[in-house]
Amino acid sequence: MSARQAIDFKAFGIMAVLCMVWAFQQIAIKAVVYDIAPILQIAIRSGIAAVLVGMLMIWRSERLNLNDGTWKPGMLVGVLFTLEFLLLGEGLRYTNASHIAVFLYTAPFFAAIGLHWKLPEERLSALQWGGIAVAFLGIVIAFFGPENQQSEHAPNVLLGDFLGLLAGVAWGATTVVIRCTRLSNTSASKTLLYQLIGAFILLIGATIVSGQTQFKPTTPAIASVLFQAVIVSFASFLAWFWLLRRYLASRLGVFSFMTPLFGIIFGVWLLDEPLDPSFVAGAFCVVIGIILVSGNAWLRQWFGAKKAN
Repeated sequence: MSARQAIDFKAFGIMAVLCMVWAFQQIAIKAVVYDIAPILQIAIRSGIAAVLVGMLMIWRSERLNLNDGTWKPGMLVGVLFTLEFLLLGEGLRYTNASHIAVFLYTAPFFAAIGLHWKLPEERLSALQWGGIAVAFLGIVIAFFGPENQQSEHAPNVLLGDFLGLLAGVAWGATTVVIRCTRLSNTSASKTLLYQLIGAFILLIGATIVSGQTQFKPTTPAIASVLFQAVIVSFASFLAWFWLLRRYLASRLGVFSFMTPLFGIIFGVWLLDEPLDPSFVAGAFCVVIGIILVSGNAWLRQWFGAKKAN
């Protein structure tokens, strides 16, 4: 496997845009939850995005060769990807979009822990382990804060938050599989296609089994699905996998702290979601944890420069 680069300005710019897009996806799903069930939204968007990725591969003359040893890890990441968004979709039925934005983006912690045991270049330092501890303290505070109130739009906050956390675990596991198998050196489009096809097939089945097939073709519902398909599932995920193939995965995660912040802002601003003190305190700890875990190299360099001066 080729060596990954340190984070540069290009990586920072791409990650900033991705964080805004990913934060807004929860808002888009939650906003039309009464017109189309979350997991049906994600299934449809995955199918549309799979077609777009397939067309891109044809345009690039990129062959889908299943004899290169990627089909087994491809199936695994397809299942993990499906699990992530199944949990996310179900979580949005029970809690606020701003909560999901925070708990889903605990993924860098789980990815960093997994990569620590698998790849020498991704070993965690004492500072990073401290960041993980701070983040999980924040998760506990956000989970069990006394201000967690149920509402019409968030009928079971604790359950929804837990499902969001499990979605973060699934995303972290997906990152580990991609980095530690032959998918690490395959094209971003092929890796994404494995996941989108898996998500489309499995989530369509889940919608049928769970009876969540209702779809009112309102303008907001159609706009939401198209945004998720073209911008989130196609463009942003291709960019993410492109970054994973060129930069250290645990270092990229330093910028993901922006996603829960954007998610909270969008949720309060656009969906009028409550902002209780315990959740804010927990989210702050998670953000600090992300910075400590993923920004370890920069922090050490900065403190070294301060000492030298």
